[in-house]
Amino acid sequence: MAQVLVRNVPEEVVARLKDRASRKGRSLEAELRQVLEAAARLERSEFRERAGEIREQLRGCYHSDGTALIREDRDR
Repeated sequence: MAQVLVRNVPEEVVARLKDRASRKGRSLEAELRQVLEAAARLERSEFRERAGEIREQLRGCYHSDGTALIREDRDR
């Protein structure tokens, strides 16, 4: 995993993030990781665009019904 160093973060911002992390029962580092992961997720429009591209790539391909396999797995 990569590491990131952020300089010159205002003390007030750090204090609010520490408080937020504490309320969620997390360390500041874990809270910052969560914030960064959420910020890096695809936006809805980007997600829809990518999903459309995948649908187009799969158009005309045969896709089997996995219901029987799921049932078999559940019945084990």
